[in-house]
Amino acid sequence: MENSGAPGQAVADTGLLVAAIRAEETAREDRLFADPFAEKLAGESGRRLLTEAVAATGEKTTTQIVVRTRFWDEALLRAVRSVRQVVILAAGMDARAYRLPWPDGTTVYEVDQPAVIDAKAGLLDGDEPRCLRVAVGTDLAGDWPQVLRSNGFEPQVATAWLIEGLLQYLDEGAVRTLFERVDALSAPGSVLLYDVVGKVLLDSVMLSALRTSMAESGAPWLFGTDSPGDLSESLGWSAVVTDVAEPGTAWNRWFAPVVPLDVPDVPRGYFVEATKPG
Repeated sequence: MENSGAPGQAVADTGLLVAAIRAEETAREDRLFADPFAEKLAGESGRRLLTEAVAATGEKTTTQIVVRTRFWDEALLRAVRSVRQVVILAAGMDARAYRLPWPDGTTVYEVDQPAVIDAKAGLLDGDEPRCLRVAVGTDLAGDWPQVLRSNGFEPQVATAWLIEGLLQYLDEGAVRTLFERVDALSAPGSVLLYDVVGKVLLDSVMLSALRTSMAESGAPWLFGTDSPGDLSESLGWSAVVTDVAEPGTAWNRWFAPVVPLDVPDVPRGYFVEATKPG
């Protein structure tokens, strides 16, 4: 994401880190999901990044990624009960096309920088996706909607979109532009799944070490909001907002109590499931 203010490689490295976290979770007896591809997708670089991240900021951030992976796995499988076109933006080293039990006829488009797409192709050479997987190498700062359409995407067909672990790397203008582009490509009945760092959390002392670490790595965290539903509701979608702590606590992985969403000034992250009305 060149318009995020971060070099492409720094943002791409976060994909290796996420893969390493997913590989570590897969090795647990009480794992929340199984990603048999994560270990080779992470590689030595991902394992090193994970060691460095835990040393710098502790394990709370890795827990958030574990919880969001399980949450979005379930949300995507709910979405494709009625939708057969899926787009994962900034897909990185995501292996859902290979590991989730997609219904017959599902197409999953993975959009990311060409270098990321090429690297992933090499690592998964010989592995078979469980859907029709279309890898789209393009920069999200450019005209990615046109590139997506040229790869067979059908805007007139309802789509399930996933924007996972991306928005914090963009400035607010880039976030708004991204949502406007998604909306323009979305037929009625489309579903938009995204996670957001709360502004109170972004500015909190508890996140200061992580923000420093990410900035030093060239991928600063820029965006947060405690009105995450507004990003899609302002475009006419209906949104359901979930505090990350809610599923995290239900799955015995969270480190803070669940506080009702109407209580202000609480540091939290959010999952949003939005639907474009018919």
